[in-house]
Amino acid sequence: MTTITISEPPVAEPVVQTIYEAIGGRPALRAAVDGLYGRLIADPELGKFFPAGVGEVHRGFVITLLGQALGGPERYRGPDLVAAHRGLGITDAHFNRTAALLDDTLAELGVPRDLIDQIVGVVATLRPAIVSA
Repeated sequence: MTTITISEPPVAEPVVQTIYEAIGGRPALRAAVDGLYGRLIADPELGKFFPAGVGEVHRGFVITLLGQALGGPERYRGPDLVAAHRGLGITDAHFNRTAALLDDTLAELGVPRDLIDQIVGVVATLRPAIVSA
């Protein structure tokens, strides 16, 4: 009699996806940053920080910074955040308003709520570099 051994199927390792990948990578970040800056510039309180609008270089820095922070392959090599925001008078209220506009932008783009919360949480870690002491 022949004995047949049935082995267990291999267990697949769970695929871990970064927030960057989950939202669609750089194209999704570009859409989010473009939408956010549209809201920031139109905002009566926050628009004053962008009297000349926001150029492509600045947007690229923000996209790259967020890409790195959200687990993507991006590597930020732009201006020092503390130095770039020093003297602008950005308050906690300004930062909170920006975070709310980011939340609105991501929701409008169809990003799932759990990812929005994670993204806003990651951005919150930048508060010390952005808000004036």
